[in-house]
Amino acid sequence: MDFERKVLIGMVHLKPLPGSYLYGGNFDEIVEHAIGEAKKLEEAGFDAVMVENFGDVPYPKTVEKITVAAMSAVAKVIREEISLPLGINVLRNDGIAAYSIAYAVKADFIRVNVLSGVAYTDQGIIEGIAHELAKLRRLLPSSVQVFADVHVKHAYHLGEFEDALRDTVERGLADAVIISGRATGCEVDLERLKKAKEICSVPVIVGSGTTYDNLPKLWKYAHGFIVGTWIKKDGKTKNNIDPKRARKIAELVKNLRANRV
Repeated sequence: MDFERKVLIGMVHLKPLPGSYLYGGNFDEIVEHAIGEAKKLEEAGFDAVMVENFGDVPYPKTVEKITVAAMSAVAKVIREEISLPLGINVLRNDGIAAYSIAYAVKADFIRVNVLSGVAYTDQGIIEGIAHELAKLRRLLPSSVQVFADVHVKHAYHLGEFEDALRDTVERGLADAVIISGRATGCEVDLERLKKAKEICSVPVIVGSGTTYDNLPKLWKYAHGFIVGTWIKKDGKTKNNIDPKRARKIAELVKNLRANRV
C-alpha cells in the first residue's frame, strides 16, 4: 500500500463464526454478509479491507482451529471478489493464526493487538508474540506486513507509551504501528498520535475513532486510517456498513489528497 498518499482501510466485522458461543448455524450467510460488506468498501473508494472475527465474543487469547478454518474460507472468497489489499485481524491476539490465514489466502497485512509488551485486558494478561511471529515469518516468507498496536484499546498498560513505540518497531519488527483510543469507536489521543509520528520510522495508522468530522484534524499526523464504526448505519459498530457514509468519508480522503493537506 502507498502510505505516502495515505490509506483508508475499512473493516469487515464478521458475524459470529463456527466455534463461537453466538454462532447461529448458517455459515453461508456469514460468507455472503462478509462479501457484501467488502464490496461496499471497494465501491465506496476505500484503499484496503481488513477482516476481523468481531462477532466471536467473548474472545479467547488464541483461537480454535475451527476459527482459523472459517476465517480462511471467508477471507479467500473476499480475496476473489474484490481487488483491494486485504488484511486479517484475529481477536484477541492470535497473530500466528492471522499470519497463517494471510499466507494461505495471499492477503497483504495483518493486525496484531499486542506484538510487544504486556496488556491487561478483559481476557486476562496478554503477552507480546513478537518472537513467535518472527519465527513463523522466517519459516514462511511472504510479503504480508505486520501492523502492530501500541498500547492497544480495551486494555491497560504499565509501561511508558514512548518506550512501547520503540520496542514495537525496533525489537518487535513491526512494519507499521497502530494508535487507538480507549475502546472501539473512541477517538485517538492527538498528542499520542503526534508522538508516534515523531518517534517511529514506520507508518503510523489510526486504529479507532476516525470520523468524517475529525479526519481533517488527524490527517497530517498519520499515514493511514482504519475505519469501522463511523461507516456503519447510524454510526453503530454492530450495524451493517452504510454505503452513503462509506462514500462520504472516502470522498473526504480523496479531497484531502488533492489539496495536499
